[in-house]
Amino acid sequence: EAIVTSEELGQDLEHVEVLQKKFEEFQTDLAAHEERVNEVNQFAGKLIQEQHPEEEMIKSKQDEVNASWQRLKGLALQRQGKLFGAAEVQRFNRDVDETISWIKEKGQLMASDDFGRDLASVQALLRKHEGLERDLAALEDKVKALCAEADRLQQSHPINASQIQVKREELIANWEQIRTLAADRHARLNDSYRLQRFLADFRDLTSWVTEMKALINADELANDVAGAEALLDRHQEHKGEIDAHEDSFKSADESGQALLAAGHYASDEVKEKLTILSDERSALLELWELRRQQYEQCMDLQLFYRDTEQVDNWMSKQEAFLLNEDLGDSLDSVEALLKKHEDFEKSLSAQEEKIT
Repeated sequence: EAIVTSEELGQDLEHVEVLQKKFEEFQTDLAAHEERVNEVNQFAGKLIQEQHPEEEMIKSKQDEVNASWQRLKGLALQRQGKLFGAAEVQRFNRDVDETISWIKEKGQLMASDDFGRDLASVQALLRKHEGLERDLAALEDKVKALCAEADRLQQSHPINASQIQVKREELIANWEQIRTLAADRHARLNDSYRLQRFLADFRDLTSWVTEMKALINADELANDVAGAEALLDRHQEHKGEIDAHEDSFKSADESGQALLAAGHYASDEVKEKLTILSDERSALLELWELRRQQYEQCMDLQLFYRDTEQVDNWMSKQEAFLLNEDLGDSLDSVEALLKKHEDFEKSLSAQEEKIT
């Protein structure tokens, strides 16, 4: 009876399970003694049937044994129910404690102030955080189930209701806290990603501008018309590449302006980079225009050299014609020479227009 009337219900799930195991051993022993009680009842019945002189005393003793037996069995059922209820409560406590422990462990990861130093590291951190968020989404069902279990246990175990409610509130508080941490960290990582994306675009564009400037400045001025034409063609190709990058410059500027409009924590740096990017683009266009003018001037000069050379060559040939002392020795030859001279004067008039 001392076993079944014990009020010890365990301090945790492991302790309750130890008490349940001991009680199961007691129940096995109790079941083994039931046959002994039946034998006592049979023997008492036989004595009464044989009209034993102590019949009244036998009946009284039999009733006393049966009453004690029934009382013991009733107490055993009560003890079994209490231990079962204690196990339910302690199992709930353990599940809540394990869940809170997991939440706190993940909370430490989400409290990190590492938001990446470049685009690759930010992307890696975002992937890691998205994995944590998937874990949280899976955990949400467990939290809901534990809250529902808390409601049920408070109804079925009113004596433990206040303690169960404390555990429930502790669980909810930790759950809400990690959800807030997760949302804040995701927002910070997104801010970091947008910044690093902008900075990566900035570095790519400024590097490209430097390369393009070097390319534009690389060519020496031409020494002939064909070379000048080739320079102008190549220079126009550079302009085509510059125009092809206009969308990239526009996209980078829009990204930077969006960061400024959102009040990004790195707004000062973004503003500085936007100014540099705009200045670099303007400097590139100015350089291209300067070189275009130089190449066109070079083209004009080479055309002038070519034309003067052609005129010089023509005049040299015509000078030899004019110095010819052949005046003809017959009418036909004189007329032929006059015809040649007229052609010369026409050619001279055409060349004069070109020279002037």
